[in-house]
Amino acid sequence: MSSIFAAPTAGSVPLHLIARAEAEDWLTARGRAVQNAAKTQNWSGKLGQILCLSEQGLPVRLAIGYGDAAERKRKRFGAVAGLPNMPDQVFELVECHQDWAEEFALAFTLGKYRYDRYATNAVPKAALICPAGVDAEKIEAIVSGEFLTRDLINTPANDMGPAELEAAARDLAKTYAADISVVTGDELIAQNFPLIHAVGRASPRAPRLIDLSWGTSGPRLTLVGKGVCFDTGGLNLKPGGSMGLMKKDMGGAAHVLGLAKMIMAKKLPLQLRVLVPAVENAIGGSAFRPQDILKSRRGLTVEINNTDAEGRLVLADALTLADESPCDVMICMATLTGAARVAVGPDIAPYFTQDVDLSHEIATAATAVDDPVWQLPLHAPYEAMIEPGIADLDNAPAGGFAGAITAALFLQRFVSKTQKFVHFDCYGWQPSAAPARPKGGVGQGTRALFQALPRILNL
Repeated sequence: MSSIFAAPTAGSVPLHLIARAEAEDWLTARGRAVQNAAKTQNWSGKLGQILCLSEQGLPVRLAIGYGDAAERKRKRFGAVAGLPNMPDQVFELVECHQDWAEEFALAFTLGKYRYDRYATNAVPKAALICPAGVDAEKIEAIVSGEFLTRDLINTPANDMGPAELEAAARDLAKTYAADISVVTGDELIAQNFPLIHAVGRASPRAPRLIDLSWGTSGPRLTLVGKGVCFDTGGLNLKPGGSMGLMKKDMGGAAHVLGLAKMIMAKKLPLQLRVLVPAVENAIGGSAFRPQDILKSRRGLTVEINNTDAEGRLVLADALTLADESPCDVMICMATLTGAARVAVGPDIAPYFTQDVDLSHEIATAATAVDDPVWQLPLHAPYEAMIEPGIADLDNAPAGGFAGAITAALFLQRFVSKTQKFVHFDCYGWQPSAAPARPKGGVGQGTRALFQALPRILNL
């Protein structure tokens, strides 16, 4: 039995989704009493409006406005805006277009998320029977993966350091019988992960590389996620205002672990590997410094021109390891640059790839599941911007231009064998509450990728 949908029951309340253009005809067909109720409740089918029809004080039918196409595009998942105000009843969606049914079921279940680790945060009590024709297992996989991502990002750094991120990965591995290994502390040097060690060595919370694998047959998918559990900026210390959301700098790790949960919960027939370099970029006597030149696992040297550009360093070693083993598709996810936010704002996850077919499948899937992404260019002439001369690479080129692109070009230098590679520069944060997305940590691009994987990998 599904844990996110209610069991079918004879006492369920019918629920209708009504487009604004259809509202008048729908009301007319149901008679004067329903028309009067709509007038009293000022209901006209606008997106998210709730019309509750009652008998003897109990709800017997609910209609939720589905607005028009322009509203739905502008206000994603808007039909669940009133979820907290819905009666404490079990609802059954009726007379609904299949695409609307799946979208509403997903939005309804995502809208039940509350982060309550530190304070009571009541979950709306309204329940939904899984609509006919909707894949409950798929919805549950998506929701459970998204909730994991949100929980990890929302947890403050005092309770979500490298060790706690490792514990979350181990819990996930235990749940789905996956294999997991972790390289920790000075062992990173012994096993040739010098950049991960350099970024995390100043913190009393030891850096580590988490390596999870699941599945024994099928195409090979590798996910790499940035796990900087808190970023002070290092010796290039961030100002206070810029440090306020740095608990979410492990958002890339949260994204790939959430996506991995979706994949394993749905039992997709593939071989999965998840790599998470987990560190805290702290200040201390052993912190790496501006103008240091560090050698990477791949052998490329990196001049450090800003210790606050640390995410690409830990990813470089993890991507090199990933590229050493054959895989069909490699996906990197990171809360990497402020430049990406300037380019596309907080709602859209930009991505970079040289593979035209891969890009097409991701973009098509993103549109289908309403998970907005946008491709930015890997502009080859900008390669010169990350070549300082004194070392092979510059981790923070001067000038301030094309910061998201130069970061992606930097990462691409560490992937030479894998042909299908894509990097996502996610924000991972909902700045203000919206339907199905409360303020706080949020997954971006993971639903699009989950939708795209069967076509990308020919499953």
